[in-house]
Amino acid sequence: MIPGKFAQTDPDRIAVIMAGSGESISFGDLEKRTNRLAHFFRLQGLNRCDHYAIFMENNINYVECCGAGARAGLYFTPTNSYLGADELAYILNNSRSRILITSRSKLDVARAAMAQAPGVALCLVVDGDGDASDGGRVISLAAAVANLPDTPIEDEWLGIAMLYSSGTTGRPKGIVRPLPEVKPDEALPLYDFLNQLWRYRDRMVYLSPAPLYHSAPQAAVGLAIMAGGTAVIMESFNPEAYLQLVERYRVTHSQLVPTMFSRMLKLPEDVRRRHDLSSLEVAIHAAAPCPIPVKEAMIDWWGPIIHEYYGATEGLGFTACDTAEWLAHKGTVGRVVLGEIHILDDDMQPMPPGEPGTIWFTTATPFEYFENADKTNESRSADGTKTTVGDVGYLDDDSFLHLTDRKTFMIISGGMNIYPQECENLLITHPKVTDAAVFGVPNDDLGEEVKAVVQAAPGVTADAELAAELIAFCRSNMAHIKCPRSIDFTDQLPRLPTGKLYKRELRDPYWVGRKSKIG
Repeated sequence: MIPGKFAQTDPDRIAVIMAGSGESISFGDLEKRTNRLAHFFRLQGLNRCDHYAIFMENNINYVECCGAGARAGLYFTPTNSYLGADELAYILNNSRSRILITSRSKLDVARAAMAQAPGVALCLVVDGDGDASDGGRVISLAAAVANLPDTPIEDEWLGIAMLYSSGTTGRPKGIVRPLPEVKPDEALPLYDFLNQLWRYRDRMVYLSPAPLYHSAPQAAVGLAIMAGGTAVIMESFNPEAYLQLVERYRVTHSQLVPTMFSRMLKLPEDVRRRHDLSSLEVAIHAAAPCPIPVKEAMIDWWGPIIHEYYGATEGLGFTACDTAEWLAHKGTVGRVVLGEIHILDDDMQPMPPGEPGTIWFTTATPFEYFENADKTNESRSADGTKTTVGDVGYLDDDSFLHLTDRKTFMIISGGMNIYPQECENLLITHPKVTDAAVFGVPNDDLGEEVKAVVQAAPGVTADAELAAELIAFCRSNMAHIKCPRSIDFTDQLPRLPTGKLYKRELRDPYWVGRKSKIG
């Protein structure tokens, strides 16, 4: 997230715009800001390969707070801005972060976390003042860097994010990669690959609707700026506001998750057609499987500009497809373009085309789970050549990958393996449904039975009549064994803005006093 050559060649060009406030930072200004903060890190004794953390909502300072680490050779950890104090403290301690950067709105949680994280020497507040009651541990970012040089530090090295898994199936794990001794403006091979795949170019306009603590927005915003583009960052996603921003800023590139597609498609027809989206060149989506009817509707609306990819934060491997490839292989998340893919059974034997198994990659980019050798070893094959995050899928006859689900969420009912993603994808297409989660709950006869928890659409009464309607809808579209036997309702599913669903939070109460077969 550094401005690169454009800070010198075109310093007044806008690098970052906040969608809600309209605040902006030029390339020249971003260069100065990241340099000052890099100097501050050095004064605090942070040297190459040391760690710091960021805990705040999307705001105008986010890019510089990452960019300073990217040019000081540091590992920086953007953390989920919805974490509680205990969860944040775990990551601060586990990542060995020595500085925490936060905002006024997150400061109370940050303080409570720091009380449990003695290794954090200092907290910088990007939009507020320090507090003497904190013993000098909390200071203003502006005051901290006010008198520091705005020129580069003498020992610039490339730094990178050390992101954490979302923790949807257990404790979050830090994903750390070797940090090469190269200068910050030297593009890594992975970055060159993504630039070509996503068709980034000079003077592009990238619209980021997702939180910057997640890996995809991190990479996309940083690469857009380094390519000479302008990044328009939404404070939070709103479907109509997204369309307005595309028209206002003549957005050329964007990356979304399927739930965002669904929310835009459920806008009134006149609202959807009101905005000029003709500037869009590339719309990328990932993070979760997209229901086929949802993607078909998006292609009908936006045209053949929609690209999809599949790749874990761990960087094991990468699959991708454009619109034409997807239409020829509906439901695919692409064909492998980085790494070597294997679909294997529990005995590590290859599965034939069309048969689901665990997705393994001959590792494309090396990684470890930070200070967690056990989890690192669990993710690798016995010979150490392959890695997995536990996703399940199959290859079709043309070697295009189709995701089935996470192995962790597989339901075993009467000896049958059921992957709930298919049912979730179906439920979300019902006009009375805003969101849905499907998982296994105890059944004395079958072991487990299929349960759905549904967030009804606004204005829809969530009652037994709706539950019966949705069960009938499922049974008319898929095998009965895959359909929910019962449906509960909730006001809001625990889904992150990244699209990730904390399904464990929904499922665990049904298993109190029982032993889940799927952990």
